[in-house]
Amino acid sequence: MIERQEYLKQLINFKDQDLIKIVTGVRRCGKSTLFDLYIDYLKQNGVSDDQIIKINLEDPDMYFDDYMQLYDYIKEKLNKNKMNYIFIDEVQMIEDFQKAVDGLYIKKNVDLYITGSNAYLLSGELATLLSGRYVEIKMLPLSFKEYLSAFDKNIDKEKKLLDYFKYGSLPQTVELFKTNPDTINSYLDGIFSTVVYKDIMLRNNINNKLILESVIKYILDNIGSQISTKKISDTLTSMNRATSNHTVENYISAFLEAFLLYKVDRFDVKGKNVLFSGYKYYAVDLGFRNFLLGKKAGNDMGHILENVVFLELLRRGYKVYTGKVDELEIDFVAENKDGFIYYQVALTTRDEKTLERELKSLQKTGDYYPKYILTMDRDLEADYNGIKKINVIDWLLE
Repeated sequence: MIERQEYLKQLINFKDQDLIKIVTGVRRCGKSTLFDLYIDYLKQNGVSDDQIIKINLEDPDMYFDDYMQLYDYIKEKLNKNKMNYIFIDEVQMIEDFQKAVDGLYIKKNVDLYITGSNAYLLSGELATLLSGRYVEIKMLPLSFKEYLSAFDKNIDKEKKLLDYFKYGSLPQTVELFKTNPDTINSYLDGIFSTVVYKDIMLRNNINNKLILESVIKYILDNIGSQISTKKISDTLTSMNRATSNHTVENYISAFLEAFLLYKVDRFDVKGKNVLFSGYKYYAVDLGFRNFLLGKKAGNDMGHILENVVFLELLRRGYKVYTGKVDELEIDFVAENKDGFIYYQVALTTRDEKTLERELKSLQKTGDYYPKYILTMDRDLEADYNGIKKINVIDWLLE
């Protein structure tokens, strides 16, 4: 079992706090395993079995007709004389689940933890009902550092990065890679089908699976490029799959809610304001992209590397934008409480013209925030008047 230390630390820090701990993320990214790791921690620190209640609502043995039945089941199991640690996996499976959650939360001897695989979880009545009373822990598939921890320490890191690009980083795909890599696509197919059917089509009353899949394939084929809904609908119409801008927009929203895609806003670096056009999209896991696109998936290594860097910036707690400087672009503008950091991402900058192009937009920002070029080059770390060029693997393993 790969220990998800960063997420585990967050749960430990919020233990016994008067907050509902909500772990969100795409299906099979490790939310349930995180609960198992945390339960082990609780037991090692004096919490007994009769204080722990864990329910996975996707388990057929844990079927409840409604939220009241779920609430009554848990209430009956509560230890009245001790703190109870309650874990509910995939809570969105129960209609009006927020009423059960609220009923449990107000009990003084309950520390409540829930997971969900759809952003809808926190966009409706639950967010209103529990305003200020929950903390969200946004979980992603394995970082490259976590991924490497599953292999021998002396392994070729560059080769493993290529495997990371190809097979993705859902925890189970790592185990399959080590035992039977030929089954990875079947595994990803199963997860993708579940997400599409349960988290997207059923929830959003979508009937046209062909158009739905065509939209996500188009976006995955163009990760890191500016995409408009009109361009997608025009392209699909030209392929005899006529659809409207409005439909495409709704489908993209559904993919975002299911955490299959992330939308990145564009940021005017000099004006320090968010622009309302020129969005880009990145995949939550490159294994899904490889599975859906097939042989086409490896054609754009530069944007694949961008996708990895984008997800790593999210893991590190940044708000991430793509940057605009006059007529030029910066791959990522990462913002936190300390300000901004700028990143350009390139497979290589050994060609002088490529290096000049990557430096140019960073040189024009007009400020003194840190600036980096991340590449696959195995050169000595370089500094161009304050702009640092570093190897992306070294950066990922920081």
